[in-house]
Amino acid sequence: MRKNFYASGISKKFFNYRSYTPIPFVVLMVIFAKPTVASLVVGFAIALFGEYLRFWGVSWAGSETRTTGGVGGTYLIISGPFAYVRNPLYVGNILIYVGIGIMSMALFPYLQIAALIFFSLQYHFIVLEEEGYLVDEFSDYDEYCKQVPRFFPRLTPYKNSVVEQPPFSLKAGFRSEQRSLQAFFVVSLTIVIIWVVQNS
Repeated sequence: MRKNFYASGISKKFFNYRSYTPIPFVVLMVIFAKPTVASLVVGFAIALFGEYLRFWGVSWAGSETRTTGGVGGTYLIISGPFAYVRNPLYVGNILIYVGIGIMSMALFPYLQIAALIFFSLQYHFIVLEEEGYLVDEFSDYDEYCKQVPRFFPRLTPYKNSVVEQPPFSLKAGFRSEQRSLQAFFVVSLTIVIIWVVQNS
């Protein structure tokens, strides 16, 4: 068993407040939005793919992705998007932030670059927090890590029939992702409305 390294203060802070850290960036993207037709189309396509990746992931992982009390998990999930990349929800989040940033064109490209750097750093520390737990909790995690990258997907799905998996559930996915879907479409619609107002 490896030495636990998931108790670091900064990792815990990022993990516990991960739902709130996007808010300042979203506020700035709305306040300084200067969208164009091209930015709306391209940005929305990127963000929508990110949301799809998240929804696919939570349909396997369920409500455990919403925990705020600390890292935990009943299963080592290696199915769905987890067969291609170890952290599909975080990859999806980054795509959503980048996509919305492109939609808004707010302070472009400085705000988008700053957000990308910040969230890459945040997820780096969060992943350390989670991996420390997973490596101690699941004997198959080491092999999974060797085969599946953290953030850049492999081309073919990883398979290991020995690892027990939860059932795939669209209902659980919708239930878990409801708030994220609402926020995604509200922010996207707000930027579209800003574009309409600015061009009316």
